[in-house]
Amino acid sequence: MYRAELAWVTGLAGGELVGPIDIHCTEGVITSIEPAMAPAAVRLPGLVLPGFADAHSHVFHRALRGRTHAASGGAGNFWTWRDAMYEFADRLNPDTMYELAVAAYTEMVCAGITAVGEFHYLHHGAGGVPYSDPNAMGLAVTAAGARAGLAVTLLDVAYLAGGFSQPVGEIQRRFSDGSVGAWADRVAALPADLRTGVAIHSVRAVGEDALPAVVSTASGRVLHVHLSEQPAENEACQQFHGVSPTQLLARNGAITSRTAAVHATHLSPADIALLGDAHASIVMCPATEADLADGIGPARLLADAGAVISLGSDQHVITDPFAQARGLEYGERLATGIRGRFSPSELLHAATVSSHDAIDSPAGRLRVGASADLVAVRLDSARTAGSDPAQVLMSASAADVAVVVIGGRVVARDGIHVDLGDPGPLLGKAISRISP
Repeated sequence: MYRAELAWVTGLAGGELVGPIDIHCTEGVITSIEPAMAPAAVRLPGLVLPGFADAHSHVFHRALRGRTHAASGGAGNFWTWRDAMYEFADRLNPDTMYELAVAAYTEMVCAGITAVGEFHYLHHGAGGVPYSDPNAMGLAVTAAGARAGLAVTLLDVAYLAGGFSQPVGEIQRRFSDGSVGAWADRVAALPADLRTGVAIHSVRAVGEDALPAVVSTASGRVLHVHLSEQPAENEACQQFHGVSPTQLLARNGAITSRTAAVHATHLSPADIALLGDAHASIVMCPATEADLADGIGPARLLADAGAVISLGSDQHVITDPFAQARGLEYGERLATGIRGRFSPSELLHAATVSSHDAIDSPAGRLRVGASADLVAVRLDSARTAGSDPAQVLMSASAADVAVVVIGGRVVARDGIHVDLGDPGPLLGKAISRISP
């Protein structure tokens, strides 16, 4: 049982600040929320929020932080960054993937993130040779999540081509199963007790002839896809197929309310209408989109059209759900010259409810029957002191997360994981093992 002096409790119309309250948990689920009465309750400081979700993660990219920001000659873009990413990917095996994922997921838990959608495409060994268990890399990731206490939705990625009608390159062989049938067979062999979804890496990596089979393999699970992150992808798709990536996906049944389109940065009005009409999820990754100079996506237009906005970290350039939420609003301000395109409550909804929904996680809400994931945020730090609690998402940082409760159990306090300790040394050791 936990005592919250102030909490954001989810209701039918969104959420509201209430308190003090006692939150009762049984077997990892919230069983009651009542006015504060119980003297034995564990007190949570500041404002209690539901656990955040990261709806789009490439966990091994955490090793790139602080290493790719100055390309040769001082300039660069998404494509030059990608070359550095390939080099790090090629150094990983199931053991080092597990160690790095444990460390990165520990950092995420300490920041208040309680569930993640792991967009997993690093499947095989050197040269694309499968491990003795073809799912060894994916299982390393899910085991790492269990070790850190983070709920993982493994989004197994189909990656079959190196570009439109081009074979995969040598460095991409580890990502590819060779055919959509082989990919589907490997996905079918994943343990039934894992929370899984499927993913299309991009329209350049999965040809139109394979798209229907990927959609069929999803079979009620969430379907994620990198969509229109770069203008070059749009131009190549238009030239090869005569339509935009969104239109290509739509004509193959891949745009539905169970679809999560990641980035969706460079869209036409027709693309926005297709995504909105389907009530698709849109996973914005503001820190990565800024870091890679991708551009600013039309988040407000998408939301107004009927799409559901959620948030992801992508390459883990920063692990801070508050900064990601602010980044969504700040991008809108920079693009339009207007403040308040997303209210603080809308940002919180995107970072919690919508992000959990996008990865089939039952958490993200403070209400009876939801997963007992609670994040206590200090209101008396140098960053938050004087803030209106209803607007704390605009002032707090991950450093203000005082207590993280997952499944009814305290897993982190003041940036330190109760089982694994300080994530910094864990990350340093894991990254050093795969560094050149």
